[in-house]
Amino acid sequence: MEKRKLGRQGLEVSAIGLGCMGMSWAYGRADDSQSIRVLHHAIDIGVTFWDTAETYGPFTNEELIGRALKGKRREDVTIATKFAWKFGPNNEQIGLDSTPQNIKRSIEGSLRRLGTSYIDLYYQHRLDPNTPIEDTVRAMADLVKEGKVRYIGLSEVGPGTIRRAHKVHPLSAVQSEYSLWTHGVEEKVLPALRDLGVGLVAYSPIGRGFLSGKIKSVNDLPESDWRRNNPRFQGENFRHNFRLVEVVQEIASANHVTAAQVALAWVLRRGNDIVPIPGTRHIEYLEENVNALSLKLPASDLAQLDREARAFEVAGARYPEAAMKVLDTTE
Repeated sequence: MEKRKLGRQGLEVSAIGLGCMGMSWAYGRADDSQSIRVLHHAIDIGVTFWDTAETYGPFTNEELIGRALKGKRREDVTIATKFAWKFGPNNEQIGLDSTPQNIKRSIEGSLRRLGTSYIDLYYQHRLDPNTPIEDTVRAMADLVKEGKVRYIGLSEVGPGTIRRAHKVHPLSAVQSEYSLWTHGVEEKVLPALRDLGVGLVAYSPIGRGFLSGKIKSVNDLPESDWRRNNPRFQGENFRHNFRLVEVVQEIASANHVTAAQVALAWVLRRGNDIVPIPGTRHIEYLEENVNALSLKLPASDLAQLDREARAFEVAGARYPEAAMKVLDTTE
């Protein structure tokens, strides 16, 4: 598979990554055996940029990846994981904590669970409003010096935070949600990243599965699926937002491909400094996503997608209220 560069520090990753969160958390019942088969197949076909976090589970997603890597060559996979939270006695999130002390706790736990001596890309998952970003990045830079981390990044931050952080230690990547129905990063974040030479890792590039058209109603989701509480998937919002899916499906049908491939191809063509990380627990969807790399949509279809995406007013916030409050909106 082709590679893409993230940042100017030497990080190269597969042009499509794999978001691993749903293998353990948020999207219904987990099946570890099936997920490990997907992870092993991902290595075989070159999808070797894997995204996880200590809070996915919490902790169980990193453990899953650690098991999948046993017997494999560690250097064949680029592992990205994240810290940000402090946890209570039952492993519940009890607040943001990006102090140097908590970062040291987090990295040691991640290394142990993943069964590795280093993390390729280490992100701050959410901005801690009580810890200056400079202090956080200095602690992350110390991990680079110690050889426990190779490259650093941030997630869901505004351009002001990005610039302050990058002054302390070069960032290789910033992770943000980016898709046909979530493209706010284009206004200020993406220009700042390109000015500084920082890559963008695009999570939920298929709109948490919504843009695939496979979800016809919220009732298609398991009872324990987190998306049932997502405002965009609820009631009239769902029905309104499905109009955008119909546009994607129309273009997909005309090109004899799937709607998911069209949505993913749109993100892939926003720039070689952008790497999408769609998640899946199924080998057939993994291969479907990879085939989006070679999808050559007519210029007229790409232009139509652009027009429709920018004209369409998505109904509902992209997270429930509590989760929206921890996104960084600093200028």
